[in-house]
Amino acid sequence: MTAPMTRVEIAGVAAGGDGVGRTNGMVVFVPRTAPGDVARVRLAAGKRFARGVLDSLEVPSPLRVDPPCPHYVIDRCGGCQLQHLSYDAQLATKSTIIGDALRRIGKRAADDPTVVPSVAQWRYRRKLTLHLRRRGSTWIAGLHPYDDPAAVFDLRDCPITAEGVLAVWAELRPLFPLLPEERALRVAVRLLEGGASVVVEGGRAWPRADQLFARASSVTELWWRPEHGRMRRLAAREGAAAGASFVQVNARVAAALRAHVLERVRAHDPARVVDGYAGMGDTAIPLANEGRTVTAIELDAEAVARFRDRLAPPSAVVTGRVEDHLEAALPADVVLLNPPRAGVDGRVTAVLEGTTAPPRAIVYVSCDPATLARDVARLPRYRIASLRAYDMFPQTAHVETVCELVPEAA
Repeated sequence: MTAPMTRVEIAGVAAGGDGVGRTNGMVVFVPRTAPGDVARVRLAAGKRFARGVLDSLEVPSPLRVDPPCPHYVIDRCGGCQLQHLSYDAQLATKSTIIGDALRRIGKRAADDPTVVPSVAQWRYRRKLTLHLRRRGSTWIAGLHPYDDPAAVFDLRDCPITAEGVLAVWAELRPLFPLLPEERALRVAVRLLEGGASVVVEGGRAWPRADQLFARASSVTELWWRPEHGRMRRLAAREGAAAGASFVQVNARVAAALRAHVLERVRAHDPARVVDGYAGMGDTAIPLANEGRTVTAIELDAEAVARFRDRLAPPSAVVTGRVEDHLEAALPADVVLLNPPRAGVDGRVTAVLEGTTAPPRAIVYVSCDPATLARDVARLPRYRIASLRAYDMFPQTAHVETVCELVPEAA
């Protein structure tokens, strides 16, 4: 049965990058549309909202541009969501998404924040993960179409990815027969100083891993996460530092964000800092070197091993979950939180909300406006003191936000 066609005026962009409009009183989400579009859309209606497929444009938005990536148009690549918007429109969209989440979910009277643009809008990604599928005797390596998460198209270029990463992929393609004997794998290439890290996920045995490593001269370390087991480094060139987990996608934006985070922490002149989700210690180490006592909490033991010895007493690093160790690390003058996309565990906000000695500030770094807003709503005794976003991922709907919270009475 053919889906019904309707006319939809697109008013905005939702958090995942879909255009949003209304028809017959129902909200409609339509991928690849822009605010100001008047579109003909095929609808798949649900109970509370509808999803649509763009058929044609009656009136194109002035915010539109021609996407330069053929995969975005022809293969409906799901890796990017906003290539059809001008860059200024992308920044404005992300600002609105953050402000809307904090007002609607966070229940705060927040203005839309400034979004600091990326210096590079293209070729900025220093890592690229592709899905590999075996078709007969050959392999394809690519990404999912946005409307078919089970499918994989063969990717030949990715304009947001650094050419050095793509060069490693070009070197690996003839070596696919040396991969584990499986029908589907996931492989990541990360650009390092002087080489690349390759991580292969999947398979139960990999007898020819040493052959692949010997023939891939630009690969400085090779990792494998088998179907059942922990990730381990199989091979490395002499002098290669372990780097499977620790490559910034957009290094210049990451540096600017980190500088801003440190500036907001230092503004409160803290003697004691808790650095939750501390990663490789990029914020804990400079704060400790200034004479502040830092308790860094990080679950990833490999990350902890890379910076533990660089924190001199009385600063220290705790290996484990923030929710398990935060209460023991308090009191602190500033608490820094940089959680994954899922946000913080409810126990983290419960401890911060219930402590008798609240910190002067919570500096929360978020990669998801919705979970940031949810966690802010769980902290009613704190107000938003500052809000700034960074466009770490141009052409996509993802955005990084730094939210500074202080006690309501401050």
